[in-house]
Amino acid sequence: MALRIVLLSGGSGKRLWPLSNEVRSKLFLKLLPSESGGNQSMIQRVCGQLEEAGLLPETTIVAQASQAEMFQSQVGDKLCMVAEPCRRGTFTAVALAAAYLHDKLGVAPEETVCVMPADLYVEAAFFTVLKRFPDYLSQSGTELALLGTLPDHPSSQFGYIVPEKSDEAAAAKGYLPIVQFVEKPDEAHAARLIASHAMWNCGVFAFPLSFMLSILGSRGLPAGYDDLLGRYTQLPDASFDVEVAEKTAHSVVIPYEKGWSDLGDWRVFTEYLGSSVIGLGEISGGSVQSHVVNELACPIRLIGVSNVIVAASAEGILVADKGKANQIKQLLGGSPEHPMSGEKRWGTYRILDYSKTDAAAESLTKKIDLLPGKHTSYHLHAHRKETLVILSGTGTFVYEDKLASISAGDVLHIPAGAKHAVQAASLLAYLAIQIGADLTREDVQRIAVTWTDIVSRCANP
Repeated sequence: MALRIVLLSGGSGKRLWPLSNEVRSKLFLKLLPSESGGNQSMIQRVCGQLEEAGLLPETTIVAQASQAEMFQSQVGDKLCMVAEPCRRGTFTAVALAAAYLHDKLGVAPEETVCVMPADLYVEAAFFTVLKRFPDYLSQSGTELALLGTLPDHPSSQFGYIVPEKSDEAAAAKGYLPIVQFVEKPDEAHAARLIASHAMWNCGVFAFPLSFMLSILGSRGLPAGYDDLLGRYTQLPDASFDVEVAEKTAHSVVIPYEKGWSDLGDWRVFTEYLGSSVIGLGEISGGSVQSHVVNELACPIRLIGVSNVIVAASAEGILVADKGKANQIKQLLGGSPEHPMSGEKRWGTYRILDYSKTDAAAESLTKKIDLLPGKHTSYHLHAHRKETLVILSGTGTFVYEDKLASISAGDVLHIPAGAKHAVQAASLLAYLAIQIGADLTREDVQRIAVTWTDIVSRCANP
């Protein structure tokens, strides 16, 4: 029976601050060792595993629209992306994915949809289990199956699934009926749950597409993708567990005993890093189980301090006991900060300076690294002027439908309203200095996106 995979991106980018932020979530941090050498991100790792399992062509990811360029930069066009205009919880994200599969891809109602977080750290055996979900649903006669892992300690960070242990016939087939869900209990309650054979809820579940479509109908929500997307900002911020799993009378859990981890905070994440120091830094011999992750150009040296994480980026610097590092989520509060760095389909940027002298005068300076062969869109800024200072590399500058070669030392002045684009022949580094009002707000009008379309507009191609 056919199987569709839906990855949920989600997350506010706070628990791995300062390397992650509202746009650059932990999925994109290239910190995990790769078998081919160097480092890779979580999304690159899971896409590689899905490809090896033959599941990638049938995979869709639900993520924020602001992350689209970062996904394209790291995994290209291998992954079909459904863009959320805003974050609305796992129930609403799954509903949007179901509408997309039904309305845009024409997936049959009887096909099985398997949903999983994109940030799980698992081995290849995990994907063999995913392939068996259609059989588990068929054999159990249920419309919802979840994956549960066996806990190795009481934790308040996970939800728990309490199974019915008396059903030996079902257990022999690899699944158990579910008696109860418990959402993130305290550790004492978690210990009692584990004693009753409860499992951690991995956030991995499967259902026939018709099951989710019927839920949409029962709530008066459209199954048409465009209609649902148009109402998305008014939909509730709701979790799938609360809205669906806990209200489904008959569901089963599949026990999973292999390696599984949720790389949700620095304490867990550092266990999977290939080195105790990433970036410029050094740890003395007297520091045990400590890690330095540094994106800055200045070195960090750690002396005589054990079990700490020191993480530094353009967003800030974190120094924390690993056991308490997840408290950063509460310290950052609910309002997302403007990201100081980011990754685009064409390369990376870092904000070096933001100055505001009065209501009508602001300046914003970015360092841009444009990858060889990549280019920006052909666009204009209506309310700000811009100066580009080429630091290194060579490329092509398009200005008001005319092309010109650029190299280190060139200074390019772009008044407000002027159309422009940059393409890199080699790695092209430049400063982009913007002057205007309210520079932190979006002020981009894109005229053309592909280089072919850009060049076709020029008088001297």
